[in-house]
Amino acid sequence: MDREKLMKMAGAVRTGGKGSMRRKKKAVHKTTTTNDKRLQSTLKRIGVNAIPAIEEVNIFKDDIVIQFVNPKVQASIAANTWVVSGSPQTKRLQDLLPGIINQLGPDNLDNLRKLAEEFQKQSAGTGAASKVDDDDDVPELVAGETFEAAANDNQAAAASENKAATDNENQAS
Repeated sequence: MDREKLMKMAGAVRTGGKGSMRRKKKAVHKTTTTNDKRLQSTLKRIGVNAIPAIEEVNIFKDDIVIQFVNPKVQASIAANTWVVSGSPQTKRLQDLLPGIINQLGPDNLDNLRKLAEEFQKQSAGTGAASKVDDDDDVPELVAGETFEAAANDNQAAAASENKAATDNENQAS
């Protein structure tokens, strides 16, 4: 290290001018654990109780869902306070959609309608493209012919083949 750097570092530690003494004690900053303790004491004063065996909590916000998997849930009915603590995951509503429909309330029906409209638009766009491909797989219907008539023709053809086969066997024996 060069002398200028050392002087700069030493100058940063002084509280006053050139002849003043250095600080004896470094300032201690509060940690987040004190905030956590303060929160826990406030919750205890409100009278929250732990609610066991909750596997999942979903908070709906427009078309975004904040999902907590295996959270710690505490509640105070009298204070109308619910505390959900755990690691949150932010997901889109349509990502969770098949398994989450029973959890949707009346306020989320508008979001569900929007998703349904978007899905119909997407399927209509892809449906036109797939229609061209599906035309090769499905044969054209012939006018005047029905499925029943075709089935009867097939049965008659099969019966005549069976009769011819039995006649051949009888002639051979």
